[in-house]
Amino acid sequence: MINVIASRYAEALFQVGEEEKLTDKLYTELSEIVNLFESNSELFSILKSPVISKNEKISIIENIFENKININVKNFLKILVEKNRISFVKDIASSYKELLNEKNNVLEGVAITAIQMSKEEIKKLEEKLSQKYNKNVTLENQVDKSILGGVLVRLGNEEIDGTVKTRLNKVKEQLSQVIS
Repeated sequence: MINVIASRYAEALFQVGEEEKLTDKLYTELSEIVNLFESNSELFSILKSPVISKNEKISIIENIFENKININVKNFLKILVEKNRISFVKDIASSYKELLNEKNNVLEGVAITAIQMSKEEIKKLEEKLSQKYNKNVTLENQVDKSILGGVLVRLGNEEIDGTVKTRLNKVKEQLSQVIS
């Protein structure tokens, strides 16, 4: 249910961004607002609070963001407050990012390795995957020593597992079948 709500609001803001040719700018501002709410939980709690009136919350938004963010983003925040949906802002930003990536033909993913990859290694892997998927692939490298070696790539709903741990588990499984 949350994802459906977030998707609908993200699509509405994205449509405004496309009409105004501001999709990237709106995402940047939306993600900065999410960061602000995460770093200032008191402000976010006030905006989510059922005790504080919607008019007071809108006034807070006006005062904090006056001349600091795009009018469309500010109006969007006011709508979220009016509809009691401000708590979905992080999910909305994530859904918006997905729409932006789709528009820009970008596929974001994670490359999990046992040791940190160099920038050159990441770039080479991104290039190979970009060719395979016919999209601009960008990867974040995460380290997980438990995979022992190799790389595990997660792109959207797909997983490419080239880890030593998985290969060892397959060998172990084959050996146990032979021994049994």
